[in-house]
Amino acid sequence: MAGASFILAINLFIAALFALAFFLVGVSNRADKVAPFFALAYVFGIFYIASEFILPLQDYPQLAYTAGFAFFHGAVTAVTLGVARRYRPKLPWAGVAAIAAISIVANWFGYTLPHDTVERNLIYQAPYALLQAAAAWIIFASRRRQPIDIGLIALFALSALQFLSKPFAALTLGGSGDSTATYLATTYALYSQSLGAILQVATGLLMLMLLVRDMLVEITARSETDPLSAVYNRRGFEEHAATGLLQPAVPAAMVLADLDAFKSINDNYGHDIGDQVIVAFAALLRDTAPPKAVVGRMGGEEFAVFVPGANLAIARLLAETLRTGFATLSVPGLPPFVHCTASFGVAERLTGESLSGLRRRADAALYTAKRDGRDRVGVATDPDADAMPAHPLAGTSLARSA
Repeated sequence: MAGASFILAINLFIAALFALAFFLVGVSNRADKVAPFFALAYVFGIFYIASEFILPLQDYPQLAYTAGFAFFHGAVTAVTLGVARRYRPKLPWAGVAAIAAISIVANWFGYTLPHDTVERNLIYQAPYALLQAAAAWIIFASRRRQPIDIGLIALFALSALQFLSKPFAALTLGGSGDSTATYLATTYALYSQSLGAILQVATGLLMLMLLVRDMLVEITARSETDPLSAVYNRRGFEEHAATGLLQPAVPAAMVLADLDAFKSINDNYGHDIGDQVIVAFAALLRDTAPPKAVVGRMGGEEFAVFVPGANLAIARLLAETLRTGFATLSVPGLPPFVHCTASFGVAERLTGESLSGLRRRADAALYTAKRDGRDRVGVATDPDADAMPAHPLAGTSLARSA
């Protein structure tokens, strides 16, 4: 077996392994829309490699030559579409289809050119280089700069240059053969297939790492997110809020909220409507809280907002905004004359205070707001005087006439 044929056999095995790996990733995470593109790319790769083996045996070499080109073009196209699916909101279907149509037609007619010429080889290699450059540009334009993203940009750029260099490498290495039958016996074929194997493995490994990382991030996010309210659950809130305490010189505050007499909503209108109240209040928290705030559902009808960089006045203003906003909010399923209210407790972090200590003082302030009539904001002043009612004239009922 010639050296290039041996490398082709290795490439075939590698392509099959990666096709299986990406297929399993896609099956394991049905929400992943990227893995199927890469599985398809390596399936196309398998057909391309098979065509390289049988090309010398064909009676119609022009058709087999163009078919092999189309298979490999399909592989590179699927990679580019997979990258686009991962890094941008819309897939460039029109551009990809145009490149494919023009490239396949040009390759068909390019076959009639002398076999071992730069022009013929450029017609064959340039579309691959264009698609790999497009993949690099898509990642670069996304402005994501994690190490794995930078690695992929470099890899796709290198692959594009590699395809463009092949016509000139063929001249340097003694040509690509005077026919398709003699191609596999050339030094250029050994160089081309070896470099292709290296880039194939590197691309597959990096993309597998990226997809596995995305899967782990998604699993972690699910474990930290309350499924009903779509904000952090208690575990997620505590873990993310704790990072806001790593800078002791930066102020921080916490707002605790508890829906007033929530049990009566469930009793009078059913648990489904109660769930809608939870969803509506959580959406209000997400929309109103500052971008860097950590919002969580601590359990039942109790919520918390940790606001890094906020002092007591800012946190109190946030709580008042939430209180008045919720009191006028229409909740799907509730009669139009019924409005819900919530009570709030606010505390600013003291020097060296832990997250649990901050929460205890905010909770004490919340208790005071509940005790003093609900639908109001309690503010923790200091450890000895945990809370005081903020607005004694505020309304007191959970459900009141509009």
